[in-house]
Amino acid sequence: MGSGSSARPSPADLAAAQDKTIPDVIGPGLRVLFCGINPGLWSGATGIHFARPGNRFWPALHRSGFTPRLLQPSEQHELLGLGLGITNVAPRTTAKADELTAEELRVGGRALVERVERYQPRVLAVLGIGAYRTAFGRPRTTVGPQHERVGETAVWVLPNPSGLNAHYTLDALAAEFRVLREAVGTE
Repeated sequence: MGSGSSARPSPADLAAAQDKTIPDVIGPGLRVLFCGINPGLWSGATGIHFARPGNRFWPALHRSGFTPRLLQPSEQHELLGLGLGITNVAPRTTAKADELTAEELRVGGRALVERVERYQPRVLAVLGIGAYRTAFGRPRTTVGPQHERVGETAVWVLPNPSGLNAHYTLDALAAEFRVLREAVGTE
């Protein structure tokens, strides 16, 4: 599979994607930098964030009003024109986020702070409460805006949009994304 390909990865492609990294979709002046836990195997195989069918990131982004239409994962670079970006706490591709160690999440959290300080988005939105709690040493964190900031950047925690997160329906995810969109505005 080539980088940016939207074809369905083969089982061999998925196996070869273990431990790969994929580039961030990032630039200066973003309204929101969305931060996943780490890339899954589909993302590692395709080079595209939230690429696995069943991941609800793209539908939640659209239903919440962040995007004017439902973007396909292969259209991820269109986010930059909307003032949105994507990164991850931990860069290493795994089949499941629970394959990451607590130390990987803490190291990833420190690297994330450095990226946020460099690019200075208005809001950092971490997609996964457990990963945020571990990466930033905040065991009592709940979904929503956080008291902590990274420089001038506000921090927000959203539910993980993975299809493996059964605690949130797509409608509930979109509702949480919408609260953030309304707080950030559209400018």
